[in-house]
Amino acid sequence: MSYQARDAALSGPSNDYHLLPVTDRQMRYARAIAQQSALEIPVEAQRDRRSMSAWISAHKPVDPSPFANYPTGKQVAFAERISRTKRRPIPSECFRDKQAMSLWIDHNK
Repeated sequence: MSYQARDAALSGPSNDYHLLPVTDRQMRYARAIAQQSALEIPVEAQRDRRSMSAWISAHKPVDPSPFANYPTGKQVAFAERISRTKRRPIPSECFRDKQAMSLWIDHNK
């Protein structure tokens, strides 16, 4: 096995998320944001999921709800699955802050 092939195999699967096309759901949400804010969706944002996600995050309206900073149900379910698999508890502050939950997930995958 060549060194390049071995290094590629050891580094694990590549994340091709940036190569995937924009989903219909992303596009509908981006159009709704653009319509409400009188903005145009740039062509660069329409090329792939990652750039569309970044555009949506930058332009989505701020949610004034006190629960807006709580993690989503999908985040909690994914973290609980990791917690069970790795037998590591999820810190209680992660259930009150989506950024903390995201960091915990990233460090424990």
